[in-house]
Amino acid sequence: MNTSNGHVALVTGAASGIGAAIVARLRADGVRVAGLDVNSGADSDRNLIADMRSTSALEAAVEEMKRSLGAPDILVHAAAASFPGGLFDTTPQTFLDLYDVNVVGAVRLLQLCTPAMRSRGGAVVMLSSINADYATPSLAAYAATKAALNNLVKTAALELAPSKIRVNAVAPASIDTPLLRDSFARTNDPEQARTNNIARHPLGRLGTAEEVAELVSFLVSDRAQWITGSIYPIDGGAGVTRR
Repeated sequence: MNTSNGHVALVTGAASGIGAAIVARLRADGVRVAGLDVNSGADSDRNLIADMRSTSALEAAVEEMKRSLGAPDILVHAAAASFPGGLFDTTPQTFLDLYDVNVVGAVRLLQLCTPAMRSRGGAVVMLSSINADYATPSLAAYAATKAALNNLVKTAALELAPSKIRVNAVAPASIDTPLLRDSFARTNDPEQARTNNIARHPLGRLGTAEEVAELVSFLVSDRAQWITGSIYPIDGGAGVTRR
């Protein structure tokens, strides 16, 4: 059993992939963690189920967390929606749906969670993407939402700095998760798709969810108290060349 270090975290997208790895890493750090997802299955101290598009569901989840673990002083938004396709392959409604989860969902979380942090400080990390900085015809809506999220992070960091609430983002490239493997499986040659993807990363491999979780662990920790308003790539060098 973990010995609490006094911190309490809310992690979204907690049931799988990067979110699940973040939950595990923070718990190993001694943080009490509420894992929120649209599906059950998070391995956390308190499992919460809510759709990021529902303000009322998120309000109820945060209240449940406060009753069981206390108000969070750490918030990690790892939940995300995606859609494969370019600008003209993606309907306006799909753009709206992705914005609702990836960006407006982040706004909902900030508005619900940071008021309780104002008296004691806190740390927020949003999961962005390398695609926020590049033209991405294969993920037009997703990339646009992550670019918007990056701007939101900087604005929130500025507005919340007087309350000693730090807000940062991490921007992974290709991370070896079930979601990425599913995208390879949808191609005509999954093995070649994986090989081609790896070739875009100068370090010659995909990243792991645990490596992303390590960076998040640092950014929300007391060791990073002078870091806010920044977007941290974790991309195996892909941002250097964008091959």
